[in-house]
Amino acid sequence: MIALLRGSIAQRDTDTAVVDVNGVGYLVNMPVTVARDLTTGEDVVLHISTTVREDAITLYGFISPEDRTTFEMLREVNGVGPRTALGILSQMDRTALHAAISNEEIGKLTKLKGLGKKTAERLVLELKNKIPQTVAAASAAGKASSADPLPLALAQLDYRKTEIDRAMNSEDVPSMDEAPVGARLQAALRVLSRPL
Repeated sequence: MIALLRGSIAQRDTDTAVVDVNGVGYLVNMPVTVARDLTTGEDVVLHISTTVREDAITLYGFISPEDRTTFEMLREVNGVGPRTALGILSQMDRTALHAAISNEEIGKLTKLKGLGKKTAERLVLELKNKIPQTVAAASAAGKASSADPLPLALAQLDYRKTEIDRAMNSEDVPSMDEAPVGARLQAALRVLSRPL
C-alpha cells in the first residue's frame, strides 16, 4: 500500500493533483482545500490512503496523517464513500469536524453539501467515541482562538516547541496575511525537513 508520496506537483485540478515522484506521476484525489493551495512545480509531502479494487487503485492525499485518519474514519460510516468523505473535508477542516461530531452538532453537519440528516446522525453515533479527547479539546480550543493556527497544526503533527519556533521564525514561512494556512504548513514542513 502507498502511504506517503514525496515529490513535486506536475499538474493540479480542482480536487486532484499529479505528483511526480522520480519521474513517475501519481494521480491523487484530495479535498478541494488541499488542491487549491498547491502550485505546479511545488515540492510536497502527501499522506496517502490507498483503495484497491478489481478495476482500479485510487490514491487519496492529505497534508497530515491526522487528516488521512479522519478520512478513513469517515469512510467506515455506512453510507459514506470516498467522494462523500472528501466532500466533507473540502467544506470543514478536521478540527472543526471533530468538534462538531464530539458536540453532536447535527445541524452544523447537515449544512455540508451532500450530507443528509440521517448520515450526519450516523457520523455522530459511530464516530463520537473514536475521536480522541485530546483532539476534541484541541478542536474546541482552535475554534475559540483567533490566533495563528499554524503552531497548533505543527503540534498536532508531533513537532516539539523548539521545532515549531524554528518554523515560525523562518523567513521562508509566509505570514497569516500572505498565504492560506495550507500553503504556510507546506512551507513550514519544508523548513523542518532541512538539516540544521
